[in-house]
Amino acid sequence: MRLHNMMKLLRKPISLFAFSCIVSIATLLLYNIPFFDYVINNTNENLGGKIFLMASLVVIMLVVNFMMTYLVMFLLRKGGRILLAILSVINATAVYFILTYSVIIDEVTIKNVFNTRYSEASGFFSWSLWLFIIALCVLPALYCLLQPVVFGKAKKMAVYCGSSLAIILAVLLANINQVLWIGQHDTELGGLLQPWSYLVNTIRVTSMNLAKQAEEIKLPDGRITDNEKTVVVLVIGESARKANFQLYGYQRDTNPLLSKQPELKVYQAVSCGTYTTAGVKAILEPQESGDLYELLPNYAFRTGVDVSWRTYNWGEPPIHIDEYLNEKDLAKKYPDVDKAYDGLLFAGLRERIESSQKNKVLIVLHTRTSHGPNYAEKYPKEFEVYKPVAENVEEGEKNVERLVNAYDNTIRYTDFLLNGLINTLRSMTDWKSAMIFISDHGESLGENKVFMHGLPMKLAPKVQYEIPFLVWTSEGFRNYKPTSGKQDAQEGELPAVLEQHYIFHSVLNLLSIQSPAYNKDYDIFL
Repeated sequence: MRLHNMMKLLRKPISLFAFSCIVSIATLLLYNIPFFDYVINNTNENLGGKIFLMASLVVIMLVVNFMMTYLVMFLLRKGGRILLAILSVINATAVYFILTYSVIIDEVTIKNVFNTRYSEASGFFSWSLWLFIIALCVLPALYCLLQPVVFGKAKKMAVYCGSSLAIILAVLLANINQVLWIGQHDTELGGLLQPWSYLVNTIRVTSMNLAKQAEEIKLPDGRITDNEKTVVVLVIGESARKANFQLYGYQRDTNPLLSKQPELKVYQAVSCGTYTTAGVKAILEPQESGDLYELLPNYAFRTGVDVSWRTYNWGEPPIHIDEYLNEKDLAKKYPDVDKAYDGLLFAGLRERIESSQKNKVLIVLHTRTSHGPNYAEKYPKEFEVYKPVAENVEEGEKNVERLVNAYDNTIRYTDFLLNGLINTLRSMTDWKSAMIFISDHGESLGENKVFMHGLPMKLAPKVQYEIPFLVWTSEGFRNYKPTSGKQDAQEGELPAVLEQHYIFHSVLNLLSIQSPAYNKDYDIFL
């Protein structure tokens, strides 16, 4: 009977004004609780000030969502219904990830969404996700699709929209004293506000991507100054955090092999971002810049170096070289190697180097070993030293120790791969060789209930940006600068903590490339 009455009510037309009010209230109550929770816990106002601020934010959100709903429905009609239904699904999904993984839906998160493959995204799919989405979006979506609406005339639309803007302006003026606080917390507030968090940031990221399709800014021409046979292998780690490396004082023996490599240099380092695109760009560019300058592999290739890029990852800036191999290309090339793990990137490296027709070789390996949410799937089972393990981050939320076990196993596997690479290079006595390992960013493993990575730098915990930076060179190949132990290093010394841009200039030195783009202050070698 109740269902019959509900269906009868849904068949009764209502005004677009009433429909927009209902959708606006539902959006506020269903999808914006994390927003208000953040406001309550982060404002220093007294009780009266908090109540006024919260009431003001409620009014603004209701009016803004009302105006959006009214405009979308009036202008798009059936298309507006479909759009509102889709937004309810995305809203529910966004709230699930905010509550489950403590993420903020900001520009960085949207970039990560755009740069994530299905193979990684599928790791987040779970029954709890689907049940959460169904619970929070089915009824709102059906309501938007089925409720008959009387649209009224354009004049009414103009009146309602004009009134809405006036109310918003009045409330903003009444809260002019909150401008400083809002400015300090704009990232968090904007990243928790649905649906505006992902709508606004999607537009921003799309605009940036379109701008970046322009050709990269060419660096001044360089030249190779000697004929010595030299190979540099740059390994870009994925989500590898310094805190879980034995080499940096971690209590577990996650580096049982590398810790026995006597020539290995270990540097303190930080990333320039907390997501892959920003981290990899910083590793490959000569200096931190919002512009897209010619990247290390592209520049070295143009200068005459034999460059090969092997990747089991994505989110990379544009690479313009002749030999770019992803995991599918490598699986065809090395059919006997297990294609499920990063070991595929290291297959046949000796033969590849020795077959080169040039004296200078740069090989870049872009791994994925420590990327969540499914850490336990990123290493062969013989490397599952620490047990039991959580199969994914969602399971790890209930038992962080198991999540750490799985993550530490990925570091053990990385240790094995890098140690094997060093031994291969050491055995190639006809070549001067170097191995550099640096991570794109770090990772959160439940500290303060935060997981994975991608938080804005000003909010990110240090585990998301403190990264490993390891260097090995063959005997007699380059001398290292001393480390000063201070951040304000003197000329000829390295600061206590290095950044990712040291890679570009150090590799130019190793490959004997003389260039106006080279900066000796960002070179770890003399």
